Amino acid sequence: MNYRKRKKMYNFIANMVLIIFVCLAIAPIIWMVITSLMTQGEIVTGKFGVPMHFVNYLEMWEDVNFFQYFKNSIIICTSTTAVALSIATLAGYAVARFKFPGSNIFGATVLATQMVPGIMFLLPLYLMFIQIQDILGIRLINTYQGVVIVYSAFFIPFSIWILRGFFASIPLELEEAAIIDGCSRFGAFVRVILPVARVGLIATGVYIFLMAWDELLFAWVLTTSADVATIPVGIRLYVGNYQNRYDLLMAAGCVTTLPVLIMFFGLQKYFVTGMTAGAVKG
Repeated sequence: MNYRKRKKMYNFIANMVLIIFVCLAIAPIIWMVITSLMTQGEIVTGKFGVPMHFVNYLEMWEDVNFFQYFKNSIIICTSTTAVALSIATLAGYAVARFKFPGSNIFGATVLATQMVPGIMFLLPLYLMFIQIQDILGIRLINTYQGVVIVYSAFFIPFSIWILRGFFASIPLELEEAAIIDGCSRFGAFVRVILPVARVGLIATGVYIFLMAWDELLFAWVLTTSADVATIPVGIRLYVGNYQNRYDLLMAAGCVTTLPVLIMFFGLQKYFVTGMTAGAVKG
């Protein structure tokens, strides 16, 4: 067997393996959509009927205050993305451009924080929030700002690492030319560096938003009211209240997944390019 035939065979095998993995990845999503259009009886008996029952989505919105959970998730995730991305952008630029004692160690330490399981912070963080409320009178539990602070603290380190590599890949001569033309250092950063780094900023923002959208553990502990609970918490409560209504549960899962899919596929090229560049450069 010559080289060309071996290469074709290897490519065929690789493509078949890739197709199998893709099918395994999307099969649960397809099953979720199909199940959301079935009645409870059809799910129990395993028989799929026609027509499809879109009434499950209407019933889901009526039985549970799903719009409130959806609004809470939008507010919390958008605020987290804005706060974390702003801080990570400034910190990533500083680490990439300025050399100070311990700068290399700082960069490694930022990434090392992601190796600690988040659950280890749960109880200390909850007790700390209680102490802040008792001593300072600042309420952080069961509030938007409390969840945003926690999420921002978790997602900023990895965001700094991504943006650090992206800023380091931008030629320093661009800033020097802008400064020669009359810009201040901050002006060059805003007018030159940020537009050039927009792909990395978009990718990092998508990462932060998606991670915040799916987070359950801390949201479950820090939000005890439907007024501030996010969609994962709402679905978790939904399971407890309607644990036999799998049709409504799957409808809720579809509604939750749709905004994430729209955002990811709409910004896919920025996300893939930005994550790859930030991971290998710097």
